[in-house]
Amino acid sequence: MTQPLFDLTGRVAVVTGASSGIGQAIAGFLAKAGARIVLLARRQDRLDQTVTTIEAAGGEAAAVGGDLAEREQIPAIATKCREMFGHPHILVNAAGINLRQVAEDVTTHSWDQTIQLNLSAPFFLARELAGGMKKTGYGRIINIASLQSARAFPGGIAYGASKGGVCQLTRAMAQAWSPNGITCNAIAPGFFPTDLAAPIFDDDERRAWAAEQTAIGRNGELEDLAGISVFLAAPASSYITGQTIFVDGGFTAK
Repeated sequence: MTQPLFDLTGRVAVVTGASSGIGQAIAGFLAKAGARIVLLARRQDRLDQTVTTIEAAGGEAAAVGGDLAEREQIPAIATKCREMFGHPHILVNAAGINLRQVAEDVTTHSWDQTIQLNLSAPFFLARELAGGMKKTGYGRIINIASLQSARAFPGGIAYGASKGGVCQLTRAMAQAWSPNGITCNAIAPGFFPTDLAAPIFDDDERRAWAAEQTAIGRNGELEDLAGISVFLAAPASSYITGQTIFVDGGFTAK
């Protein structure tokens, strides 16, 4: 009997940026669908709290502390992830940074930091884990893109470049690995209440402006990402690869 379309029982998922925001939320969604979750981020205390939350809801999770901004650490981080529950079947690249610098304020360090965490780390971590996905015959890579993958915003020159790159990286990953049973897709969220989007949500005027730009008329809630996250991780999406799906309430449709 084939596995139900949206059932992740028996699957192992690594979620980066899992100590807060979108990464933390997606980890919870995948756990509820039956996956065992490896939570990866820098802040060990918040990772441990997330493990407790998932376990209290009946899920299974483990925490791996690591800094993906340090490229040379990625092979060792991948090894630690495999040690938790075996070869991961699912990778969600949700770790990210947005320094909101105008072009004149971008330094070589801030540029490199942004590109490394938002664009380079997803590739190098995925490459480390893709071999195991090939062995198991099941792979799902989910990258996190952005509105700035398609639109230019003030103070977003480095961030926008990195997130534009995520869309092309996703297509290139699909071309490279989908023949081996690994689908590669990206979610491009609109405005959601996370630490990264705090400058928007902490300002009543800017928050209202963002909501008005959508077709639906409101900003996102983290639960709005549940369906697409499970779908892209599950057997239901087996013939979808190389795509960036905007979950933005119609922001980019207007």
